[in-house]
Amino acid sequence: SIPRTLVGVAGLPAHKKATTSLIRCRGAFLLSVSLTAASCSCLRTAFRNPPAHLHALSSSHLRLRGGGSSSASPTKRSLSMSSDGSKKARTGKRIGTHDGTFHCDEALACFLLKRTKAYEGASVTRTRDPAVLETMDAVVDVGGTYEPEKMRYDHHQRGFEETFDAKHKTKLSSAGLVYKHHGREVIAGLMPGQPEATVELIFQKMYDNVIEELDAVDNGISAYPADLTPKYRTSSSLPQRVGGLNPYWNEESNDIDERFAKASELAGSEFIDQANYYIKAWLPARALVEKALAKRGEVDKSGQIIVFETGCPWKEHLFELEADAKLPAPLLYTLYPDQGGKWRVQCVPERPDSFNSRKPLPAAWQGVRDQALSDLSGIKGCIFVHASGFIGGCDSYEGALKMAQMSIEGV
Repeated sequence: SIPRTLVGVAGLPAHKKATTSLIRCRGAFLLSVSLTAASCSCLRTAFRNPPAHLHALSSSHLRLRGGGSSSASPTKRSLSMSSDGSKKARTGKRIGTHDGTFHCDEALACFLLKRTKAYEGASVTRTRDPAVLETMDAVVDVGGTYEPEKMRYDHHQRGFEETFDAKHKTKLSSAGLVYKHHGREVIAGLMPGQPEATVELIFQKMYDNVIEELDAVDNGISAYPADLTPKYRTSSSLPQRVGGLNPYWNEESNDIDERFAKASELAGSEFIDQANYYIKAWLPARALVEKALAKRGEVDKSGQIIVFETGCPWKEHLFELEADAKLPAPLLYTLYPDQGGKWRVQCVPERPDSFNSRKPLPAAWQGVRDQALSDLSGIKGCIFVHASGFIGGCDSYEGALKMAQMSIEGV
């Protein structure tokens, strides 16, 4: 192979010379051209009549790497921009959003649109110019209008109070708006062949556990009453991490569009990861919880103890299914095998996200282990009871069941 050779581009004024590299790759010569935006028009003129040593190069081998400044027009910047870093074929569609400081909601909104069939591989233009936005196929988080039939998804205008549905009270951001109208298609694409009802279950779950938080944060809605002081600070949420990709307030930067593309990829990848968890792990666990609820009467006459065939994420399912079943008495304990073949007895919490149990294991057992616990309880093979009483362990299923039964009796 030949060494890299640097040559000047003929026909350019001296102050607008561009640097080129002639590289041999897989038997062909490739010309890589680095130039400023101001040189583009001169370059086009030069290559209409290329010098002899470049004449043999096919135009298909020319790769123009944009070097435009931050003052370049939004349209020009969008030509080389892909908000999720994808290499998919362009659909010709264009998505518009605002320039300047970016946030998680429009970063995810752009990503979600590009997961739809109509906008796969679409380009993204960041601008506040109304004339430019008017030419876009879709506009998110800017423009002052919510018109889904026109693919306009802003939430900043006076009088906007749109929510996800009648059950939700949180005002939507651009992420919520795009998800409301296009989320089902995105979710269905992640679980092909699944029944519509199953897609709908995941669609609703993703709004409740992912999108609504972004809507609330972007609209300034606190998760707790204003008169309460948080006991600690959070600094690692998705909106905070996306916001951290913006340039510092005292930092000069001309790569804001590239930063937005990274932010969109970050928000989108976490959306996909969370959706895959619900599809591949959370959903199968639901079937196990349904089966355990149906057989609770076979475990104990109280109907307040259920047994899982294996450990699984059960709490959210249990609360939803328990409410639907309208049980005569609340569930108190779950039994399941651990990875070592021993058995656990775990208390049902007051809420899915609560550390407080409906009925903890007896206070006298809490923090006691092994033979001392067996001597105290009279149950053979005891391993431990947590100091807070929310979980315990035993060598056998029969022992774990006895721990739960004695706890119900108040021993």
